[in-house]
Amino acid sequence: MPDFNDLTLLPFCVGLTLLGLIGSWFAWRRRGVAAGTRGVAWSLLPVSLYLTGLLELVWDVVRSAVSWVTHLIFSPTVWAGVALFGVSVVLYVVSGVARGRGGNQKAEKKKPASPAGELTTTGPAPASATTAKAAKPSKGKAKQQDSSEFDEIEDILKRHGIN
Repeated sequence: MPDFNDLTLLPFCVGLTLLGLIGSWFAWRRRGVAAGTRGVAWSLLPVSLYLTGLLELVWDVVRSAVSWVTHLIFSPTVWAGVALFGVSVVLYVVSGVARGRGGNQKAEKKKPASPAGELTTTGPAPASATTAKAAKPSKGKAKQQDSSEFDEIEDILKRHGIN
């Protein structure tokens, strides 16, 4: 691949810019101000890249990419690296799917309910709550309807794995 040469690229960039400006003028006349202005913007890029020194950088990047591709075709070591890269991407995606499905959850053992008033890690259970529930008798049809609605909601939540 040829090396970067300032003397040949300056006339090339100026020529590209002039061709672009001529095309922009025609676009301006035929398709309006927006098309012409966009053409001028694209036309000024080759000279601006040359004057800022970025053209040499772009040239080096393209030359390196072409060199890498030509070495890729004939090198088994590079193909092994590409294969390992693919395996790592697949493993990353699989881990994300497994995480979303709860693959890393540990089996949780449910502890039996502690009696009222006993100290636990979460604190004592209120004794008045358990005795109040046991002491209150059901109050007719309204109470049964409320409890049946809650039972239905609990069943739906259990079916979806929500406790």
